[in-house]
Amino acid sequence: MSKYARYADLVKQTTEYSRRMTRLSNRIFGEVARPTNAKSMKVVKLFSEEPVNQRKEIHAYYPRHIETGKLMMLLRHYGLYRDEHADFKEEMDRMRMLRGKAKPERKYKSEKKPFP
Repeated sequence: MSKYARYADLVKQTTEYSRRMTRLSNRIFGEVARPTNAKSMKVVKLFSEEPVNQRKEIHAYYPRHIETGKLMMLLRHYGLYRDEHADFKEEMDRMRMLRGKAKPERKYKSEKKPFP
């Protein structure tokens, strides 16, 4: 019989020595030293977790704004999405053009045209 098997059998007994060894083992491995009820274990679990403000998925979350914006512009171009603010701006530009007070066309440095 191995030494570990003897130790495991010894710990299962209800002697004072086995209880103290179990507590020591639990303290070494970061577990709850003494037996506790379910309500206290909930608190222990809560405090053993990493704080919310230090979790990478919480503080480093960055939504994909550029891709989402391009997708919405494309859907608007296809007529599947209505952007009331963009519609309003286009209507204001159209009315300004009819009054003869249109802004000059902006020239882009590269030949690439802006997204539709």
